[in-house]
Amino acid sequence: MGKGKEYSLQYLIWRTDMSSILNKLKFVSANRQNTTDPIQFRRNKLNAKLEIQIEMAKAIARGESFTQAKRMKKVTDQISGETTLQEVSKRVKAWWFTNNETKKVAVQLFYGNKAIAFNAKGDKNAVEVASVGEVADVLVKLQEAVLDGSLDVQIAQAADSVKARFAK
Repeated sequence: MGKGKEYSLQYLIWRTDMSSILNKLKFVSANRQNTTDPIQFRRNKLNAKLEIQIEMAKAIARGESFTQAKRMKKVTDQISGETTLQEVSKRVKAWWFTNNETKKVAVQLFYGNKAIAFNAKGDKNAVEVASVGEVADVLVKLQEAVLDGSLDVQIAQAADSVKARFAK
């Protein structure tokens, strides 16, 4: 075959079959469009985290422990050397704490690891309740505020603050 490459008969048959398959398809130039509004994306992200916090608050109010099985981890058996995937519980940090001075519970709302401020000054970042039993109710009310857009400005500020740390 001169200077060109020599191809096997199997390769030529495969290439002919492949080109006949591709000829049956319609190819177009397509650009994926971002269908999620950034504000709605942030609301949904915070709502998902609030769902977990509400579940945790209800479990603690019932006196149960709360674990969230979230991620898969590769574990290698020491004896056989076999690697398997195991579901591992992810530690979830509570968004509330008991104030040592007042003995009341403060509930915060986090975007990333940044507490969201509820006023213009930025110094009020928690809702105070009398006991842990009321935390789930407060979280549900905060969830409603997130979903109806009442906290969009505060969420955007927190998101920008979190984003600024990655822009270094």
